[in-house]
Amino acid sequence: MSAPTTDRSPGLNASPPPAFSHEALIYEGDPDFLTGTVPFVQEGVDNGEAVLVVVDAAKIARLRAALGSDADRVQFADMNDIGLNPARIIPAWQDFVAEHGRSGRPFRGIGEPIFAARTADQLIECQRHESLLNVAFAGSGPWRLLCPYDVTSLSPLVLEEAHRSHPFVLGRGLPEPSADYRGLEASGAPFDVALPEPPSSALLLPIAADSLGEVRVVVTDHAVQAGLRIDDAQDLALAAHEIAANSARYGGGGGELRSWSAEAGVVCEVRDGGHINAPLAGREQPPTSKTGGRGLWLANHLCDLVQIRTLTTGGVVRLHKFWS
Repeated sequence: MSAPTTDRSPGLNASPPPAFSHEALIYEGDPDFLTGTVPFVQEGVDNGEAVLVVVDAAKIARLRAALGSDADRVQFADMNDIGLNPARIIPAWQDFVAEHGRSGRPFRGIGEPIFAARTADQLIECQRHESLLNVAFAGSGPWRLLCPYDVTSLSPLVLEEAHRSHPFVLGRGLPEPSADYRGLEASGAPFDVALPEPPSSALLLPIAADSLGEVRVVVTDHAVQAGLRIDDAQDLALAAHEIAANSARYGGGGGELRSWSAEAGVVCEVRDGGHINAPLAGREQPPTSKTGGRGLWLANHLCDLVQIRTLTTGGVVRLHKFWS
């Protein structure tokens, strides 16, 4: 599949839209990445805008070289540090918006969470993240977020989803509406994409309010025996305890915890009869004035991947800790 040929130069009359603009950039390989991103960044620099670029280290190096001395006026961060767990990316952009949004001046960013090295599980969560960006930043002010997609390494299905999760696609220097965008309400709808069934050999532990003390011990022991380092096992166990406590409190009085070894690491899952209806749960830091509500936030910062599903039968939270 070839990338469409478009003139991506910003043009003399180009200006950011008056509200948050979430844009996909469809590009073809490394040279075309620079063709699409350098004018976007340069325009922001020339306009005196704050610019944050979150891509991998190799792309950061190429962008710095292409921008020359103007690279010093751009903030860079490695997506492999910020976004290993895709649920941590929205908080990073929220910090950027909080820092620069109060002035009322336009600002912009580039974020590439979806790339070929992602596992299948990570990819689905990155696609969910891309949809939730529309919810998280609706009405957040005049800024642009450009999300590059490489047609040389991503499947056509991934590119089709990019058009559904982004209201705009960058073309001819300005964002053009995507005819396939699913809309704001659908972007935040409960997520029910199926998860593979746990193996029959998975450890099984019933969850109840009076048995939460067992969770950390059982999960730690199981994860260490599976091969996780002790500190990683303890992180997974603490996250599992938090989710199990939520299950006992809000999931109809209890549920079931399962844990097993997978190719990428150790997985721990909690299922119950409750439903997680807040689309940004675990992606927005709970206010200090609020008691509770920190389980998913903590899990996302302790684990390498967290999968949340809201099904007709109840809720599922699946925690991953990768081999290190």
